[in-house]
Amino acid sequence: MKEIAIIKEDNFDKARKAIREGKKENKITLFASSNDELIRKILEKEPIDILVIFQAGRKDNQKQRNSGFNQVLADISKKNKVTIGICMDEIVCSKDKEKSDIIARVMQNIKLCSKNKIPMKFCGQSARNADTYDLKSLGLVLGMPTWMMKNI
Repeated sequence: MKEIAIIKEDNFDKARKAIREGKKENKITLFASSNDELIRKILEKEPIDILVIFQAGRKDNQKQRNSGFNQVLADISKKNKVTIGICMDEIVCSKDKEKSDIIARVMQNIKLCSKNKIPMKFCGQSARNADTYDLKSLGLVLGMPTWMMKNI
């Protein structure tokens, strides 16, 4: 299995340098951030393999969830063949109300990815320690289609 280069940067130049280093070393590049502008910039300009959008700490609008992923990002992800990652550690470590908000945002992202045929993966320490059957069951409960389950 290939090594994974995990990049968590808030500065575009530092993130770009780390992504290019990871690609040079032939690693799978995973970029994680909660900054929506930086996410779009990285998606448009850099060759990443997996994008993880952090859901904790986001504020929802009155009639709409703020999941950090929209149709524009979905189109860019599909064009660049980027897999969307779900951070299991956020779900496992959060409290009751925040956990329900995070799960709702993840379900929204799953619907968008399913509609656009974008693959998704579970990421984080909790996902590595979990059984694949448990992850597949969780994915089905959250609304992932069966074609998405094959790559988990």
